[in-house]
Parts: sequence; C-alpha cells; structure tokens
Amino acid sequence: MEMKTATPNLTAQEFAEWVHRPENADKWFELVRGEVIELPPPMKRHGAVCMNTGWLLGGYTRQRGKGYLTGNDSGVILEHDPDTVRGPDVALYEDAQTFAELHPKYGEIPPRLAVEVLSPNDRADRVQRKVTDYLRNGVDMVWVIDPEARTVTVYRPDKGPRVYEEHEELDGEDVLPGFRCRVADFFLLPGEPPAPKPKPKPRRKRRK
Repeated sequence: MEMKTATPNLTAQEFAEWVHRPENADKWFELVRGEVIELPPPMKRHGAVCMNTGWLLGGYTRQRGKGYLTGNDSGVILEHDPDTVRGPDVALYEDAQTFAELHPKYGEIPPRLAVEVLSPNDRADRVQRKVTDYLRNGVDMVWVIDPEARTVTVYRPDKGPRVYEEHEELDGEDVLPGFRCRVADFFLLPGEPPAPKPKPKPRRKRRK
C-alpha cells in the first residue's frame, strides 16, 4: 500500500533531487500533485511480468524500427502547479529516435502506452487514480496487468475499460498498429506451456 511521507510539497525538479538522497536509496516514490508518495518494493512475480512485458513490446519496437521502452518506474511529468511525476512499470514512448535525445531526468512528453502490473496489496482506488492521471494527461492507452487473475485490462481516453482473459489475444489497436500477443504470454516462463483454453459451458436446454 502506498504511504504519504512527511515531506513538504515539492516541484518535479525538487523531487528529482530528493529521491536521490542517500536515505532514500532502494526506495520507490511518486509525486502526486506536489505530495511525495512512497510505494512498496516490487515482488518477484511483479518483476517477472514486467520483464515479459518488456520482452514482448521490445520485439515489437525493434521490428517496427520505432519507439523505445522504459522500466523500473522511470518517471514522467504529467502535471504542473502542483507537479505530478508518475512512474509506469513499463512505458512505450515515440518521442526520440536516438539515445542522446532522451531526457536526462524526467521527460514531459507522455508515453503512448503506460503499463501497470498489480501487486497483491494494490488497492483498486489507487490504481484507478493512476490510470486517470495517465489518460487525462495525454497517454493514449493504459494496460493494467493482474498476475493473480491473469488478465489485462485496457483503458483508453474515449472508451470504457475492456478486460482480456488469459486465453484471449491482445492487440495494440491504433496506438500500437500491428502488435498482437497472447495474454498468457505475460505470465509464462520460458518453455512453460500455456494453460489449456477453458471449455465453453454447455447450454441449458430450453423447456418447451
């Protein structure tokens, strides 16, 4: 569960300096409308799903020759006065063509796709606030990946959320044209076969 700190309201620039203090090493933070929020450290399943996501999206960007990925909660400035700096678990950007063009701290151009991987103790309201921050500040698509339920929920600014089950196929719509993968691929280790597709429930016979 996220925890508010006793730190006074900060700007994005002050936050960038504050998180690199020695006492904040090996901790995870976000800045939400000037307020510093401490996040719990990620667990092993969370990290594995993030790496699988990066592997799937990385192959797509390389094949397409466009875009790049960030991970490890790399921050992006979403709002000013007061400032908000969110850190997606994985994000796909299209604002740079070379490594030299990458912002040395927090960029302000939102990603095309932001990915959040749920932890067992994540609260629904916290996740929803984060999704809302992304969508209202220029992110075109958000994936919320649930390792427990083995689902991916897709959020768009102009559509209602859609849940994809483990046996279904996920596509990138018009945000990531040509991208497709099985939802199961987010949750598999190398060499692990996917779970069999569930059999459809038999229809009840209608009484005459």
